[in-house]
Amino acid sequence: MSNEQTSQSIIAADVEITGTIKTASAIRIDGKLDGELNCAADAVIGKKAVIKGNLSVNSVIVEGNVQGNITAKDKIDMKASAKVNGDISSKRLAVEDGVTFIGRSEVNPSGTGAAVPGTPEPKP
Repeated sequence: MSNEQTSQSIIAADVEITGTIKTASAIRIDGKLDGELNCAADAVIGKKAVIKGNLSVNSVIVEGNVQGNITAKDKIDMKASAKVNGDISSKRLAVEDGVTFIGRSEVNPSGTGAAVPGTPEPKP
């Protein structure tokens, strides 16, 4: 058994928060957040969660409602119950059948950034 402990904060379904949440460890939100989430680790947005604000995370599983942009360093995983209204950006993206998504997506496995609009593609 390892001596390392991983902590996870849980925002229960009956909790409403207005403001910015900043955390270095994992978080699960089942309640309401009117503000931003800045999480250096992984996040889970539960089925009953309602978030009005931008998310900046390592990876995220979205099951609930997000009204804002999502930026993930690694992966965004949208489950069938997810409703996302905002732009998303990550290295990897998984979308289940049934997701409601209104916005733009940028998926870039190399993580080098998107080409500038109007810039011609390099030719081999």
